[in-house]
Amino acid sequence: MAENPEILSGLFRREYTKMTAVLCRHFGLKHIEIAEDIVSETFLKASETWPLQGTPENPTAWLYTVAKNKTKDYLKHTRVFETQVSPALLRGADQSEPTFDFTAETIADSQLAMIFAVCNPANSPESQISLALQILCGFSIAEIADAFLSKPETIKKRLLRARANLRNDQFQTGPLLPAEVQARLDVVLRTLYLLFNEGYFSKSGNILIRRDLCAEAMRLTHMLAENPLTNSRQVEALLALMCYQSSRFEARLNDHGHTILFEAQDERMWDKELIDRGHYYLVNACSGNAVSKYHIEAGIAYWHTTPPGTQKWEHILHLYNQLVVLEYSAATALNRTFAYAKVYGHQAGLAEAQKLGLENNTYYHSLLGYLYAPISAKQAAVHYRRAIDLSKSPAEIRTLEGEYARLTGVTP
Repeated sequence: MAENPEILSGLFRREYTKMTAVLCRHFGLKHIEIAEDIVSETFLKASETWPLQGTPENPTAWLYTVAKNKTKDYLKHTRVFETQVSPALLRGADQSEPTFDFTAETIADSQLAMIFAVCNPANSPESQISLALQILCGFSIAEIADAFLSKPETIKKRLLRARANLRNDQFQTGPLLPAEVQARLDVVLRTLYLLFNEGYFSKSGNILIRRDLCAEAMRLTHMLAENPLTNSRQVEALLALMCYQSSRFEARLNDHGHTILFEAQDERMWDKELIDRGHYYLVNACSGNAVSKYHIEAGIAYWHTTPPGTQKWEHILHLYNQLVVLEYSAATALNRTFAYAKVYGHQAGLAEAQKLGLENNTYYHSLLGYLYAPISAKQAAVHYRRAIDLSKSPAEIRTLEGEYARLTGVTP
């Protein structure tokens, strides 16, 4: 690898998916593996050449040039191109060979098309996210397996099935059409929302926050917001939510990687620039009549960024009341109960929580542990112990063990 391995590693994360998306505009989804192979070979050549000749002055341009040349060589010598791809590409046009343009505009257009191709409702949500992680974010099978707490072999089979669906789908990675955008935008937004959530509270490995996932979800959502064809009030609401949530990253974990509860966070560590960006997108999102789950969650996230002295919890509870009706989930119900306790007290919060009866949910027991803490340390410890037993996240378990030890003086 190059003198500084992090240079090529960073370029792989940033450029691999861009290059693949551009090539897929020409090869089509049926031959996505060809595009991926060419890009992989490009990075392999960089890893072999740069240690000997030094890192180029403009490494990104070097990669694009090599990818172009490798693609041209492939088109000249591969029979698959002549018999299967060429007729579809040329379609009677005068040009004998397509051009591969890696300008910022082409990359953005190609990635937008790829987002809508990957977020195919023919695949399950888990498969869509797996494909998004692999194709849009450049994640390995092992990394995706970590994200889903699954075995690599399970993920490999899931991706093979999902890719087969893509190959059989008629959706093209060419210019987007309004009807196609309208038909798939909800699925696209849900995939990006789930991708961000996995980064914001990761279930994988020893890392609670996967900033790379959050950053990629934000980048792709921002791309949607910048394009008049794909932008909508929902897109801007989702982007506002991501900005607000990301603004508190530095304050969410202590030096040991344990979660810092909201009320204990140091407000000075919040990113004011991201909060201001969230304000901008939320104002835009609320300029029409549309109200989506992203609007409500962005509103909740907004109130979390307001100073401690404000009467935020009444507003947050009101928004959770709307959200739980609009789209019920156990996570939403538990978050609503936390807000309820902040407004009416821990005892009232316990009564609300116990109505949920989520006995096999780790977050349910961690919430009961939090609510019982000022009332009965013994009961709180019982629930934290149960939450530890149910959790599958090493990072989350460490945090729960810290709460248990604080109450009992005993390390689990």
